[in-house]
Amino acid sequence: MRPMLATPADTVPEGEDWLHEVKWDGMRVLAHVSGASVRLTSRTERDVTVAFPELVAPDAGLHGYDDLLLDGEVVILADGVPSFAALAERFNVSDAAMAARLGAAAPATFLVFDVLQAMQRPTLAMPLRQRRQLLEGLQLASARIQVPPTFTDGAQLAEATAAQHLEGVVSKRAGSPYRPGRRSPDWRKIVHRRTDSFVICGWLPERDNDLALGSVYLATPTPEGPLLYRGRVGSGLAGTRGVGLLTRLRELAADHSPFEQDPPVEPGRGGIRWVHPELVADVEFLGISDGGQLRQPRWRGIRADLTPAELAATETESR
Repeated sequence: MRPMLATPADTVPEGEDWLHEVKWDGMRVLAHVSGASVRLTSRTERDVTVAFPELVAPDAGLHGYDDLLLDGEVVILADGVPSFAALAERFNVSDAAMAARLGAAAPATFLVFDVLQAMQRPTLAMPLRQRRQLLEGLQLASARIQVPPTFTDGAQLAEATAAQHLEGVVSKRAGSPYRPGRRSPDWRKIVHRRTDSFVICGWLPERDNDLALGSVYLATPTPEGPLLYRGRVGSGLAGTRGVGLLTRLRELAADHSPFEQDPPVEPGRGGIRWVHPELVADVEFLGISDGGQLRQPRWRGIRADLTPAELAATETESR
């Protein structure tokens, strides 16, 4: 099953029909619990159980429930605030020993906000308000598993999350059912600084060091085929993060540009190093210019749970 998705919105909806939650800066995960067995899957139905051993351990707080399906967000907290950069290192981990070391150094937390099945009974048709009551009745509470509260005053929550440098707010219609795999206006997300996913198409080295990564070229894939150029991002790529990414980019080296018309290159920077557009990255930015490029972008991390094809499909949904 794929999780229900929220529609981007500019303002928090008002009224008693809405419940509001903190928008966490993490990785969407469904947890399938059956007695002593716990399986974690990403929003694209990829099994990520091995990457988060601290969440499926016997003492994590999920074992013992019968046929339970939970929806939530996996986060890694740094000084009480989710760190997407720290979490991005875990996405592709398939080695159990490495996952255990990373989990011990910076353990993840599963923030559960919905229950889709309980005691062999699907709850998808239940209104959200009832699903929340069922979820809270499960009494999931441990160092690794938590059920964050909902709020009735969305505007106040938006102010508080902005002040605490959290990502934003998700507002959900209290009487709405759960629609797997669909982006619905019954769920609306409001972010304080926009975040989106893009395909990496090429890169440039640093000005004074051809062996170091300076910036990467980004694009939005479309169902029709052409890539929409979104500019390039270099902020946030310093240090080991850039070193690791550069290794992957060199493995994807391509002879030709994937664009119908090549983007401009700054004088003195040399040619663009093109790559096959296979890696999806998350970038935060202030907006999009009239020319279609990102304003003040900052690198967040690779999205191992998304492919360019899935990103193109998402682009279709949002139109």
